[in-house]
Amino acid sequence: MSNEQTRSDAALSSGGARTVDMKLEVIVIPVSDVDRAKQFYASLGWRLDVDIAKDDQFRVVHFTPTGSSCSVLFGNGVTTEKPGSVQGLHLIVSDVVAARAALVARGVDVSEVFHDVGGVFHHAGEEGRISGPQPERKTYGSFASFSDPDGNGWVFQEVTTRLPGRVDAPLTTFNSAMELAGALRRAAAAHGEHEKQTGKPDENWPDWYAGFIVREQGGA
Repeated sequence: MSNEQTRSDAALSSGGARTVDMKLEVIVIPVSDVDRAKQFYASLGWRLDVDIAKDDQFRVVHFTPTGSSCSVLFGNGVTTEKPGSVQGLHLIVSDVVAARAALVARGVDVSEVFHDVGGVFHHAGEEGRISGPQPERKTYGSFASFSDPDGNGWVFQEVTTRLPGRVDAPLTTFNSAMELAGALRRAAAAHGEHEKQTGKPDENWPDWYAGFIVREQGGA
């Protein structure tokens, strides 16, 4: 046993283990037709990050919802679960009515906005649903649902004020100075094109850069 492992075991036994961030970044969903699923998730306006096929038996497709730090992965050979078996995937939105309308405009079949007879969460399936937003529009209380072609179920949940101890994700996240530098270079290039189109220098470039980076990380 190494000295490092001994120190780690000692820290655990004494209750002194350091806290390590655990960030949920990928959810795997089972689908029966990868191309059909890819077309559906692209139709939501989500960002396609990866589509890699090693052979006919293994393919990975990776999408990120707009503004999300967590992505969705599906493909061939990536899960043994039954297609359509994943339910209750929550997408947190600030306005459930607007979020529903945006997907309906894209041709997606979305349920009516509803709230639950029991309070701020909702029962499984369609049990306990009451038509319309939560009457007082309380945070966490209003929903709308939709499914992908295999039946994997998604739910919009309206959150306007976080419960104590919960915070909204930052507008931008970079894991290194190199990542930030890359974002700044892309913003600079895009800003140069912006100035060419307007035909004049833009003295407000810091705000322009910031807006560009936020939109890029949001999937725009």
